[in-house]
Amino acid sequence: MKALVLFSGGLDSSVCLGLAVKKYGADEVLALSIYYGQKHKKEMEASKKVAAYYGVRRI
Repeated sequence: MKALVLFSGGLDSSVCLGLAVKKYGADEVLALSIYYGQKHKKEMEASKKVAAYYGVRRI
């Protein structure tokens, strides 16, 4: 793994994820989403979809 992206599924972190994938390739990028009780369910669903779009493993 060459890049770890703290990933909410919002615009800013989605752009960061895309840039990391472009530079290192999807196999070298990990998206980290943290549920801390304040995120809406739709944000967590969005993070799953965007990570899947880029072919990145999300934890």
